[in-house]
Amino acid sequence: MLLAQVVETSRRIAETTKRLEKTDLLTALLKQLNPEEVEISVAFLSGTTRQGRIGIGYATLRDGSSEAAESSSLEILEVDRALQELAAVAGPGSEQRKRELLKRILARATKPEQQFLTRLLIGELRQGALEGIMLDALAKASGIPAERIRRAAMMGGGGASIARAVLEKGEAGLSQFEIQLFRPVQPMLAQTAADVSDALEGLGEAALEYKFDGARVQAHKSGDQVIVYSRRSNDVSAAVPEIVESVRSLPGRDLILDGEVLSLDQQGRPHPFQVSMRRFGRKLNVDRVMDELPMTPFWFDLIYLNGAPLSDEPQRRRFEELARLAPASTLVPHLFTSNREQAEDFLHGALERGHEGIMAKSRQAAYAAGARGQSWLKIKRARTLDLVVLAAEWGNGRREGWLSNLHLGARDTEKGGFAMLGKTFKGLTDEMLAWQTQEFLKLEIGRDNYTVYLEPKLVVEIAFNEIQISPRYESGLALRFARVKRYRPDKSASEADTFATVQKLAGVAF
Repeated sequence: MLLAQVVETSRRIAETTKRLEKTDLLTALLKQLNPEEVEISVAFLSGTTRQGRIGIGYATLRDGSSEAAESSSLEILEVDRALQELAAVAGPGSEQRKRELLKRILARATKPEQQFLTRLLIGELRQGALEGIMLDALAKASGIPAERIRRAAMMGGGGASIARAVLEKGEAGLSQFEIQLFRPVQPMLAQTAADVSDALEGLGEAALEYKFDGARVQAHKSGDQVIVYSRRSNDVSAAVPEIVESVRSLPGRDLILDGEVLSLDQQGRPHPFQVSMRRFGRKLNVDRVMDELPMTPFWFDLIYLNGAPLSDEPQRRRFEELARLAPASTLVPHLFTSNREQAEDFLHGALERGHEGIMAKSRQAAYAAGARGQSWLKIKRARTLDLVVLAAEWGNGRREGWLSNLHLGARDTEKGGFAMLGKTFKGLTDEMLAWQTQEFLKLEIGRDNYTVYLEPKLVVEIAFNEIQISPRYESGLALRFARVKRYRPDKSASEADTFATVQKLAGVAF
């Protein structure tokens, strides 16, 4: 298939706001694809590439630009091979080689194709073909119920990962996307609740748990073999050998555990997030660092046990099984209640011990891998949101020469892209200003006299007092007294909080 057909579909999707129409456009394209084109095209229309992040910045794209071709000749497979070649470029002279490869492929692209590829490579392809719509289209094209498609995508790593098997083999192709040992499962995620009353009103009796400011991990065990994965599915076992040994000692033969690991001080209070994170990514002197910053696991879920997935079981049963296996010292502190006063006391206890707050979980809910729903709710002392940095303004006075004032965006799951919620420079230390100036310039996609616009990659945790109506921003909302709490290098932009969450917190109907 020609790239032009994908580009045209993308254009038509961007021009309609109707979900059903978007789905029909995607379905029609999916039915025309050859098997080897499916994963590539699904990734493109979901705003990414099969290779993931290739390391192409705005400057490289600018220098690799070319006159547009007059007619379409580029095929999808050719583009994918070119991207594969680009992804493999490394070492001395790599930037020049990347520019040459880009110029070669862009010279064969028409103007609309060049624009599509450029936006795709810098992460700015906002056509509205979001993951949920793509999964609906896969369901419609394959004739498989949408719920089964969504489940397979959660287990298999997204729509692009499952698309070929679904379209080639139908329901038989879904079998490979069940939970398997040593294939990381996308973690279940939480929405934000305004307070304890808000959480209990929706959940009734809830499982309350301490919310730690540590590192989310998933531990897989089969016999003596143990691998610990980060929330981004990286194998971090070498960095946390004490966690590996702790899991290896558990009585179950085959396990997948979900939990949090963090470093505690001598009083049992948590070290700051940045301190705990020193343990990850280290290849040398692990023994020394382990002595200085021992990590403690706190398990809160069990999603696989002795050959059987537990993800469809209610939280009540999963936690009961977990409690039978794990020592009490490694279980997350918890309370089962529907009583508001008890829940408030539990929250205050977590905060007094230095933790972020608490989680409130439905005791009837299954483990929805990769999903962020109302079954898990997080409650913190101060309201915070994980937002994406869209741009930054050059500072003045003491901050002259540094990129300072951050433009903040929440993921817009309806329209695509990000909804801007305001700006802030508060909470930034000199160290953070220096770091972000260096990192922002690597992500630059354009600028004007005082603003540098960025690829939407970096996630920052923002504390704020309230959300107010604001005609200044297209979103209609702005954060009041926003301040930077910390950057979240452990999170990708796709894990940032949504605009729907912001609207709910604001209590505004749109």
